[in-house]
Amino acid sequence: MFSKGYKYGHHPDYFLMAIVAILVVFGLAMLASASSNLGKIKFNDSYYYIKYQIYHGLVAGGIGFFLAYFLNYRRLKTFAIPLMLLGIVALAMVFTGFGVTSGGATRWLALGPISFQPSEIIKLTFIIYLAAWLSNPRMKREMSLGEGLIPFLIISGFIAALLFMQPATSTVAIILGAAVIMYIYSGTSVKNILAVLFLGTVAFALIIGSTPYRRNRILGYFRSETDSLGQNYQINQALNAIGSGGITGVGYGDSIIKTSRLPAPLDDSIFAVIAEELGFVGAGSLVVLFALLTFRMFWLARKMRDRFGQLILVGFGTIVTSQAIVNMGAISGMMPLTGIPLPFISFGGTALAVFLTMMGISVNISKYT
Repeated sequence: MFSKGYKYGHHPDYFLMAIVAILVVFGLAMLASASSNLGKIKFNDSYYYIKYQIYHGLVAGGIGFFLAYFLNYRRLKTFAIPLMLLGIVALAMVFTGFGVTSGGATRWLALGPISFQPSEIIKLTFIIYLAAWLSNPRMKREMSLGEGLIPFLIISGFIAALLFMQPATSTVAIILGAAVIMYIYSGTSVKNILAVLFLGTVAFALIIGSTPYRRNRILGYFRSETDSLGQNYQINQALNAIGSGGITGVGYGDSIIKTSRLPAPLDDSIFAVIAEELGFVGAGSLVVLFALLTFRMFWLARKMRDRFGQLILVGFGTIVTSQAIVNMGAISGMMPLTGIPLPFISFGGTALAVFLTMMGISVNISKYT
């Protein structure tokens, strides 16, 4: 089961492993700072959130990382369809009695003592499935209309519909963005690329335009000066935090805004806490880490001879990169606020576990470059 019958090409990519390790340690340190006051107020335990992140995210993710590290990634092709079906079933189950609604969204699935976000799981399973589907040597799906483009649009649209219903609009954009990049990387024709981009743009425009809260979020972005207490309160407070940090920050643990005025300091606003406490130096260093992670994963993909491994690296790299860009860009006022968490950094056990499992698979692939 574990690598039997497959020859290792090289040792794992230690540079990639080092970047991931730094991101995880940095994330835990910043979450401890961002959550201490809130944990004390809500649970009389300053370490409540960091302990939760370790138990439900780091431990589960660590297990996922090491299992993926030792299980030859080519084995995943055999399980691609079952994993994909499992992810879709989990997405659908949030609309049953097992779904948990919070803040107007139904994104959690509770199965006895276990609760998780299927939208995070689908990021992993859909990329694996799509990589296996596009790398099938018996079919030229990247060029075919009936066996390639149309099935690609159907399965992507079905997953998008389940996510839109939660609703999880930003997650749809990130997952489908990664899918399109993989489809392009596989070598599809220009007309197929244009068709996917056109249909995707039209679909998003129609959904956003026909949904009041989505439409208002977009419109609110363009009227930040006149809506400082409404839609843009969070972004305005985040910008105040970022501006307060200056070059070197106010000091680790010394953020003022996180304790009083900044909404969601543990989740989508944690980048603002980082910028306030560690300044441009700390926030800039985090951006560099994500840039290095992206570069390394795409560089490894170029070195791969196996198409399945290539596409997984491209898919995972795009997921992490796009989510980081969307989070930091939104909280910095460069795009509409999305509510998407920052990979490896924001509070969320399911997300951390999934991203670490992705990185375990990626490091495993690096052994065969």
